[in-house]
Amino acid sequence: MEILGMKFAPLNVPLEKRLQTLAVAIWIAIFIFGPFGGYLIAVYLLYYTETICFVMLLYFLWMYYDWDTCYRGGRSEFWTRWTRNNAFWRYFCNYFPLKLVKTVCLDPKESYFFIGVPHGIFSVGIFGSFATDVLKCKETFPGLEIRLVTLDQHFKTPFLRDYVYSIGFCACSAKGIKYLLSTPPKSPYTGKAIIVVVGGAPEAMESLPDTYRIIIKKRKGFVKLALENGILLVPVCSFGETDLYNQVYSPEGSILKRIQNYIQNFIGLAPVIISGRGLFQYSFGLIPKRLPVTVVVGSPMKLPKIKEPTFEEINKYHDQFIKHLTEFFDTQKHNYIKNAENVTLELL
Repeated sequence: MEILGMKFAPLNVPLEKRLQTLAVAIWIAIFIFGPFGGYLIAVYLLYYTETICFVMLLYFLWMYYDWDTCYRGGRSEFWTRWTRNNAFWRYFCNYFPLKLVKTVCLDPKESYFFIGVPHGIFSVGIFGSFATDVLKCKETFPGLEIRLVTLDQHFKTPFLRDYVYSIGFCACSAKGIKYLLSTPPKSPYTGKAIIVVVGGAPEAMESLPDTYRIIIKKRKGFVKLALENGILLVPVCSFGETDLYNQVYSPEGSILKRIQNYIQNFIGLAPVIISGRGLFQYSFGLIPKRLPVTVVVGSPMKLPKIKEPTFEEINKYHDQFIKHLTEFFDTQKHNYIKNAENVTLELL
């Protein structure tokens, strides 16, 4: 049904699809408004309530005590198992739908960096595949203790921190990742897989439909950590991720791009101008489009263990991984991208 150029959802949409859309809308709202909303709610409860303010004081004491948990492996699976596999996440993953595919079996006794590309606007594919158990990532990669990492600031925000902890996130700083690599996997696991989306927030500003533009040329910290710990690098590509939103794109050097870069450097989040769909119409909004996203996990690239790698060694293995990633993308793209012959992996 179309009114004044806006395409509305029909009234007979099945309840299942309505619930899927609602689940994704809630997730997006937490993602967008959580970093600022957490502080606003905390200030309101602390200063403008008579009884809950005392509870907030206790909450802040708990935050102080729990401040460094994100650098020490996050919450144990005893707590996260109850929140990673429920009806909400099933509705979320089935909305697009999301799919997780492995191309090779991974040795469960090894440790891995899963290097995710592209970031897209919200990394929906990586999130649904590894922050929930709906797609059965633990059964797909048996024996591996899987951990995602995200911005440190998410763990410093009231209420939002409890949400990201509850689904198994840890801090993406070198301190947090080094701790994960230095500690043995917890029983019954025998190996580890740390999921990193190396492009981060700046790469979100490069996300456009039918485009796979990633920021990786200057991102070499993951190679340094991999060499220091002798772990394997695994390319992971979310095919369809960049199709979920349209974006007002600003080329490098433009006024809008400079403003976006300034804001991103200040708050750590990408101030993108996006358009997806709404709850009841398909023309615009903050909800991603209902399009399939397939997360494909490639073959591992083995690196030597070098206690103090030189710049030359880091650059050498960084170049090798980029080649490995590009070959993986070119091999898999024909299975998941329309007009794949016209799509290349653009490296920034």
